[in-house]
Amino acid sequence: MELTDLKVFLAVAEEGSVSAAARRLDYVQSNVTTRLRKLESELGAPLFHRHPKGVVLSERGIIFREYALKILQLADDAVNAVREREEPAGTLAIGVVETVASAGLLRVLSDFQARYPQVSLSLVTGTSPNLRAKVLNYELDGAFVTGEIGSPLLVSEYEIRDVVGLVTHSGVEEISVSDLSRVTWVVFQKGCPFRALTEAWLESAGLKPAQVIETATLETMLGCVRSGLGATLLPVSALPQEDGQLRVLPVPEAYRSMTTRLVRRRDRFVSKAFTAFVERLKAHGFPDA
Repeated sequence: MELTDLKVFLAVAEEGSVSAAARRLDYVQSNVTTRLRKLESELGAPLFHRHPKGVVLSERGIIFREYALKILQLADDAVNAVREREEPAGTLAIGVVETVASAGLLRVLSDFQARYPQVSLSLVTGTSPNLRAKVLNYELDGAFVTGEIGSPLLVSEYEIRDVVGLVTHSGVEEISVSDLSRVTWVVFQKGCPFRALTEAWLESAGLKPAQVIETATLETMLGCVRSGLGATLLPVSALPQEDGQLRVLPVPEAYRSMTTRLVRRRDRFVSKAFTAFVERLKAHGFPDA
């Protein structure tokens, strides 16, 4: 079994097609097929179920995928550990939920890049479940995720304890419990902890949202609130300072806080670049950077 065989297997698993994997890897399709058959022969088990439109992982294939990911990552970690310089360098991929992608984070990133110009930094935005999965799949070095860590394979390197408020148009003086059922709620897609917090709050009051507007970005969400289309629950640190079009109203104590953590895989090699990034967060006291 060779590392190339594992890369071919994972490409086919991700693409769901031998031909698509061959194009992605720039291989001849027959070469991919031969490598798969060789791998399945060595393991003594089929890794895929074939169907007219492509392939899907078999039960054994799902198990093998986890080991293949670990083996390839260990190989990369070994190379990175040997090649690592005295100063932070190389690549660093960090996932960020929309509510953390604030001006404070941008200042931390600017400082980090000025101090460590040899680090090639990339940011990936997404929902907490999506980013958590990317960290587990070795696609990200770490990610800011809101809510519970969610896996024993993850460890927290930095925590942000946020105050959550009900964000409305500045013309709204207050919202009573009876008003909540008539509010249009502006939310992120399902999986967002703040959407779940909103639903839990309404459910505790025996209410359901009158209408929901789903958005993909914080900018769009705040634009909807500024225009009076609806209200939302957000961490206060995610809001622009001195925005005259927004008002933050208090929410019940049970829904007034949320924790966001920078998580990484517990078993993954920790680069000097990642360690330096965490140090800059602590030095700035992010999110109050």
